[in-house]
Amino acid sequence: MMACTDRYYRYFMRRITRRTLLYTEMVHTGAILRGDRDRHLQFHADEHPVALQLGGDDPAALAACARIAEELGYDEVDLNVGCPSSRVSSGCFGASLMARPERVRDCVIAMKEVVAIPVTVKHRIGIDDLDRYEDMLNFVDVVSTAGADRFTVHARKAWLQGLSPKENRNIPPLRYPEVHRLKAERPHLSIEINGGIRTLDVAEEQLAHVDAVMIGRAAYDTPWVFHDADSRFFDAPDPAAGRHEVVRAMLPFVEREVTAGTPLHRISRHMLGLFAGQRGAKRWKRHISENAHRKTAGPEVLADALDLVPAPIVSGIDSASPAA
Repeated sequence: MMACTDRYYRYFMRRITRRTLLYTEMVHTGAILRGDRDRHLQFHADEHPVALQLGGDDPAALAACARIAEELGYDEVDLNVGCPSSRVSSGCFGASLMARPERVRDCVIAMKEVVAIPVTVKHRIGIDDLDRYEDMLNFVDVVSTAGADRFTVHARKAWLQGLSPKENRNIPPLRYPEVHRLKAERPHLSIEINGGIRTLDVAEEQLAHVDAVMIGRAAYDTPWVFHDADSRFFDAPDPAAGRHEVVRAMLPFVEREVTAGTPLHRISRHMLGLFAGQRGAKRWKRHISENAHRKTAGPEVLADALDLVPAPIVSGIDSASPAA
């Protein structure tokens, strides 16, 4: 979720769900060890539980970054072996590492040796012509010897040549049964499924076959789908009764960030999908899009946009009217 799951998005999502695990954008080890560490790794205490997702193929560098993540208070560290972008593949990390399971094993071993927090691996069903179920099983079997705490399987293969990252999210068909089979044949491993899951109803259906579910694009495009995740899956209270309450809860944070020099649009862009499918959603998005880039823009832009969205007819229940 490059350019999506930054710290502003994660703080926003915590107004909707407190208990689900949130991930950072994938950060390459070089950006942490030789770049602006604070920009890439800063997070708010309210974001817990939060996992740092790393990109790289050097065990020593990954171990160093995992140690930093633990010291900063991250709850997990994840090695991305699923990103199919050409830049990632040419650098011999991301999805291209599925062809090198022994290397991934060595990376996980190195990270596990220096941290106590979970070390997980996110990967694809397969890549290019290395896409049989047996190929994925071999990858998981090799990496599992390193003690990986969870395997998150994007249930699509990736074509490293010929398809863009966006096309790789949609064109290769979903192959859920192979992920279910992996869990059935390796019951001692923690298996999480990812890919094409857009509602909590579907997530709940998947939990009959696997240990966990990752929701990606829907969590960004339609974040309110998580509004009852805490009560539904964690037996915990949901933080907001309605979408209007989420916006109002964001205003003090926005005020602090804007005062500190953060442009409003860096925060507000993550909130555009909050009212997806609701009456007034287009007016909400339009007002923010037209005004958040102004140099003097502050929380009043969000407050004014909120006034354009009809309040729930019944307290605590959002209207299900079609978008206007």
